[in-house]
Amino acid sequence: MKDRKFETHAVHFGELFGEKGSLNVPIYQNSTFKQKIPGKWEPFTYTRTNNPTEEALRKSLAQLENGAYGVVFSSGLAAVHAVIELLSSGDHIVSAADVYGGTHRLFTQFAEKRGLQFTYVDSDDTDAVRKAMRANTKMVYIETPSNPLLRITDLPACAAIAKEKGALLVVDNTMATPFLQRPLDLGADIVIHSLSKYLSGHTNVVGGAVIAKDAELLEKLRFIHKALGACPGPFDCFLTMLGLKTLAVRMRQHEQNAHHVALHLSKHKKVRKVLYPGLPSHPHHSRAKEQMSGFGGIVSFELHGDEQAGATFIENLDLFALSISFGSVTSLVSFPARMSHKEMKREERIQRGFADSLVRLSLGIEHIDDIVGAIDNALDKV
Repeated sequence: MKDRKFETHAVHFGELFGEKGSLNVPIYQNSTFKQKIPGKWEPFTYTRTNNPTEEALRKSLAQLENGAYGVVFSSGLAAVHAVIELLSSGDHIVSAADVYGGTHRLFTQFAEKRGLQFTYVDSDDTDAVRKAMRANTKMVYIETPSNPLLRITDLPACAAIAKEKGALLVVDNTMATPFLQRPLDLGADIVIHSLSKYLSGHTNVVGGAVIAKDAELLEKLRFIHKALGACPGPFDCFLTMLGLKTLAVRMRQHEQNAHHVALHLSKHKKVRKVLYPGLPSHPHHSRAKEQMSGFGGIVSFELHGDEQAGATFIENLDLFALSISFGSVTSLVSFPARMSHKEMKREERIQRGFADSLVRLSLGIEHIDDIVGAIDNALDKV
């Protein structure tokens, strides 16, 4: 199995971690497990600590990310929370400026309260990352591609900067997935995923995961998982593993549709700017080609006009479901100014590149003619 390709691993991991002869890992819907001798712990004791279905998912995700082992959480934000719990009061984090809105809220409204310090930079600017590093910097936190601006950070360069200072490089790989990008192979110490997105793929799961190569680091994360109690349910783990089996084929279709839509929008007179790393016009197109095997299924774009232009487009957009999430087989649309980044002051939002009319499309796997038809119909109303 070790030398097999990604698609083969994703389909056949059940045979490695499930019951003998079973093509799917069973759902162990247990809260607690029977022990044999007092004080001598069996491999599974209590689902908050460990569960066979969850363990199969952990091992599968680690295998797909080329990590040593994974830790699975009840949500993506719980996974982010666990990672910053590795740090102590007074420690400093250099974070990408355009991180997911929920991550930004966790950092500013909770992590800062317990004494963690943050500097936000455009992480695609390597010099800015280097200049932000301090003597007490313990972590560099990156999303690439970023959400929703789709900026691409040079991971090998950031890994070198973090290593010089003895800091951890943490990469949220949710947008790319391990099918398109493997940050651990590029020098990252920790990879984070929201399982609610592409990995499960069907908008039926909330979950998160952390994968790393260092055994000591993973042991700390497993303890945090146990102590905080942010464990996923076995059924969610089961559903995520079903999603993993079709990840490769879904990502190919997501990307094919996204590339077609990006080209189409780039030629439309009502569109001011298209953000998609698969376009040669994207400022980080070459970087994306170097560290990714594809460009993903998200396209963001700005309309000519103000916030109302974006709102009018979305209100008239058929087929796409208005949603704060992404990565589903169903096409989804989001409006950062009124949704994911509404809590950010407008001046700050504009400064960071989130235009009033910015729209994010998560392209599903529907037929491209239906997708383009829905987009054109909505653009006609703007």
